[in-house]
Amino acid sequence: MRVLLLASFCLSWLLPSLRSDEPIRIGIVGLDTSHVIAFTKQFNDPNNPKYVRGGRVVAAYKGGSHDIASSADRIDGFTETLVNDFGVTLYEDIPSLCQNVDAILLESVDGRKHLEQARPIFEAGLPVFIDKPVAGSLRDAIKIFQLAEDSGTPCWSASSLRFRPGVASVASANAGDVRGAFSYGPASIEPTHPDLFWYGIHPTEALFTVLGPGCISVVRTHTDDTDIVTGSWKGGKVGVVYGQRNQKTGFKVIKFGTKKIVEQTEGGDYTEMLEAIIEFFKTGRPPISAAETLEIYAFMEAADESKRRNGAPVTLEEVFKMAKP
Repeated sequence: MRVLLLASFCLSWLLPSLRSDEPIRIGIVGLDTSHVIAFTKQFNDPNNPKYVRGGRVVAAYKGGSHDIASSADRIDGFTETLVNDFGVTLYEDIPSLCQNVDAILLESVDGRKHLEQARPIFEAGLPVFIDKPVAGSLRDAIKIFQLAEDSGTPCWSASSLRFRPGVASVASANAGDVRGAFSYGPASIEPTHPDLFWYGIHPTEALFTVLGPGCISVVRTHTDDTDIVTGSWKGGKVGVVYGQRNQKTGFKVIKFGTKKIVEQTEGGDYTEMLEAIIEFFKTGRPPISAAETLEIYAFMEAADESKRRNGAPVTLEEVFKMAKP
């Protein structure tokens, strides 16, 4: 797999018509997630106490997936809210949308749609944030980042937990030499996607935020109510994702070091991630590398492979080879 070097790409040529005081015109692809309402409220409403300056959602492409209930059952309501409450203009196709905006939020809840939806965005050369899951498979995720690199289009993806103050404070805390971390959170499963892609991405990304990349192999224990995914990192670190279903759930990450144990003590919301998105739209510099994002998704696909093998260890190198386009 080739090295991806999108982080150094400069966006200055991309938005030549904007004055510094003009908001970036944001287009949304996929209106079947609650994120489209939450994000638009923070971008478009100056009276919102969590208002994020610098961008405004002005247009959208509806999208949708009939075989996912949370898409089919909610997309019409979300669309009506965007149009009626925020004056968002709808376009019949993604190329038309791209002609009328400066940047894209790819929000389709169905990761399987992302590769094909990203193609016209890359052809238009618009910077794009791809919401979780970045794709419906590791193979498609690799293709997305390769297409972004080939087209010279800035692109990134992340869970909002990466930016929440509670997780960030654990990641930055001095615990001495780090020996490992434990991250728990909801892990509901959508049958059309690898198990952790749907919601387990959140505690998984929190784990990687604390430990960084470098996972070698994964072992998974699975029951109807719980997943325990243990990753072995270079240098002997161990990271654990504890996924919860059919029980009281919550998010928390803990870091174990030679000097102290650091526990997350506060939560957060979307604000810090939305601020990072605006900064990215302005500079073209993703706050997380494609390589780290792909490792996160390889970790989750390795967890599925370990489940298929009754809990046997699976290396990330192996799943990358299996996913090679």
